[in-house]
Amino acid sequence: MSSKVSFSVLLPSFLLLLSFSFNAEADVPVSDTFTFVNEGEFGPYIVEYDGNYRVLSIANSPFQLCFYNTTPNAFTLALRMGTLRSESLFRWVWEANRGNPVGENATLKFKTDGNLVLVDADGRVAWQTNTANKGVVGFKLLPNGNMVLYDAKGNFIWQSFDYPTDTLLVGQALRAKSPTKLVSRLSDQVNLDGPYSLVLEPNTLALYYKTSNTPRPILYYPYSGVFSSTLGNLESVTFSSAPEDEEANAYELQFVPKYVKSDNGGTIIVARPKYNSTLSMLRLGSDGNLRIYTFYDKVSWGAWEVTYTLFSRVGESECQLPERCGNFGLFEDNQCVACPLPNGLVGWSKDCTAEKVSSCRASDFHYYKLEGVDHFMSTYTKGDGPISVGECENKCTKDCKCLGYFYHSSESRCWTAYELKTLTRVANQTHLGYIKTPGH
Repeated sequence: MSSKVSFSVLLPSFLLLLSFSFNAEADVPVSDTFTFVNEGEFGPYIVEYDGNYRVLSIANSPFQLCFYNTTPNAFTLALRMGTLRSESLFRWVWEANRGNPVGENATLKFKTDGNLVLVDADGRVAWQTNTANKGVVGFKLLPNGNMVLYDAKGNFIWQSFDYPTDTLLVGQALRAKSPTKLVSRLSDQVNLDGPYSLVLEPNTLALYYKTSNTPRPILYYPYSGVFSSTLGNLESVTFSSAPEDEEANAYELQFVPKYVKSDNGGTIIVARPKYNSTLSMLRLGSDGNLRIYTFYDKVSWGAWEVTYTLFSRVGESECQLPERCGNFGLFEDNQCVACPLPNGLVGWSKDCTAEKVSSCRASDFHYYKLEGVDHFMSTYTKGDGPISVGECENKCTKDCKCLGYFYHSSESRCWTAYELKTLTRVANQTHLGYIKTPGH
């Protein structure tokens, strides 16, 4: 009898102790919480996109968390990279709330429940980590630029590396399990998602172009042939930097793949800077080009260098960049050479555009023909076929959004185009383009 009484008395105390221990582990100490208000003077140094900024005290050189804007009262919480002594611009390498800006007096709060939240002055939640009551005990900005919320065992409950915008830092990966991708910025002055994305697919990294007129993203470049086809699907690809030799006379900037069947799938070397390139970033630009910028402030010529460019005169042809010639233009010999209009080729300018067809009725438009041209999508997408040129035309005619079609008569393959953009002059005269234009 006495043992039963003793157990019943001790049990609530034991549960209370367990509850207290759990809560103690799950809560962030009040001394480690913080609140930052977006107010005060702007910083004096040059930053990317010619913005205004306010620094927060969260920093781990060369990284620092800031509020910045390119238009008044439209602020983004972002991580910048650079140092004052380099006297070069600071670059933005991660953003929390792109496309959902906050105003003056917005607050960034790290609360005892473990949630990190950005709140506008009117109480609207603009962004958060959604980590309330998930065991978070602390926040850190690591030396590699990764911001983490961690539990009592040091495990990352949330990390900024899992949520890239248009940039990967060294050690950061694109993953298949929790899909991540890079999305370009619309422009230097407009901080919205742009039309370009870099996506991890089962057997490659792929670049896509998507606008409101295109029913689905258009593949404009895959990293075909550089990843193994025998090790299963890709689980992740990490952007990496490592010394080329033991003396570290040069560094290698790499893609490091991890496959379903193997953790060791080799490396793909993309550049070899002659100095420490640990502080590098891979950026998908607003023009759709992929570049690596390396920060190294121990030299006289400036801290930032472009150490890799995918589409260039020494790399892949710039003709694959959908908007290389603006809304409409013919590309040849590494330049935009002509505006291909119904009355022939005229000198290209940034104002070059195909005449808009305002009616969907077939009787209100016709097509004019271009010989020896390719559209950017016909290089890496299969198109439809084999079908006849008449069937290809019929597909475009019945689709009001179709602006023209491209046809390889030697293979009887067809591509309907919802964006014209950059066309490329090719020697093969069986590669044809047909552009919609008003009139019959």
